[in-house]
Amino acid sequence: MTQQTTTGAALELVDVTKSYPGQTSPAVDGLSLSVPAGEMVMFVGPSGCGKTTSLKMINRLIEPTSGQLLLDGDDITTKDPTTLRRSIGYVIQGGGLMPHMTVAENVGLVPKLLNWDRGRIVSRVDELLDLVGLDPRIYRDRHPRELSGGQQQRVGVARGLAADPPVILMDEPFGAVDPITRQRLQDELMSIQDELQKTIVCVTHDIDEAIKLGDRILILDEGARIAQYDTPERILAAPSEDFVADFIGSGSTLKQLSLLRVGDLELTEPQTCRIGEDVAEVTARVEAAGESSVVILDERDRPREWLFLRTLRRHAVVSEPTTELQTVVDHRSTLSDALDSMLVSSHGGAMVTERDAYIGVISYDAVTEHIRGLREEAA
Repeated sequence: MTQQTTTGAALELVDVTKSYPGQTSPAVDGLSLSVPAGEMVMFVGPSGCGKTTSLKMINRLIEPTSGQLLLDGDDITTKDPTTLRRSIGYVIQGGGLMPHMTVAENVGLVPKLLNWDRGRIVSRVDELLDLVGLDPRIYRDRHPRELSGGQQQRVGVARGLAADPPVILMDEPFGAVDPITRQRLQDELMSIQDELQKTIVCVTHDIDEAIKLGDRILILDEGARIAQYDTPERILAAPSEDFVADFIGSGSTLKQLSLLRVGDLELTEPQTCRIGEDVAEVTARVEAAGESSVVILDERDRPREWLFLRTLRRHAVVSEPTTELQTVVDHRSTLSDALDSMLVSSHGGAMVTERDAYIGVISYDAVTEHIRGLREEAA
């Protein structure tokens, strides 16, 4: 994929402290940190370590007691807080949508506050809904109660991006959804980040999520003391202290699977067909290729089903699938996620997409062979 121009801004926290009246020690004590423009940094640590407080000081939902917050070198502690928040995206668990507003009204909320004209807002809403995988024609006029948890979270991400902010803050954005939906939302976020290159600061309690998503990981101890701030690779390979090693856990070797992407492995290309094709013609083509199953694509090249020919033969034409696939992964998915999807597949593999379009299949054998090679290399 072609690298896009970075649209994020460099963020720096300089000796930032937050003290509350009546507490003997600060919630955040002299935190200093640099986040390069266009990178995604994950804040992790035990409950009460100050990671959410640190995040909320960046857009001054919590006012710092002292210290500086610099955005591209400009001290934002001197800015009007309301104006500042409209220039920083904010995504929370569950999406945080206004229940009385439609999806389009929720996404367009900040642009409306910024006095964008109506045509520009409508265009931006449709663009963003498409970006997060929701067809604007279907979803723009729905209310949050008509959406699943994963769909609400996608709308929340779209709203955070609406005014094209250079910095986006995320507070446990995927913590309230089931594991399969969480994986898909994570993959969607990585694809969006590939395209937009925003500066993203994300709080999570999940070290595996941090390893998967983060360009860098900030591991915090009590009082927001920095235990380690580094790339996922270096944190897994060389924990800076016992606290970090304990926090990562004993499965750090398995966690290496979260550093390896599906797109790093060679994909196979089984036979494909389109919805509406004649089944007899499809069957002849697939059997001529020596295969017994076929991947069904729709008009936008999205994979809709992976069927054995014995099941396909029950129909005269390739029909519209009615079940939601569990065996699709994005090319930026981790090998760990791919293995999870393969466990529910009867084909020993998972279909791979890039921006929702089908690009091939990753097989269980290819993943296990790659892992075996890594072990031999390490030995």
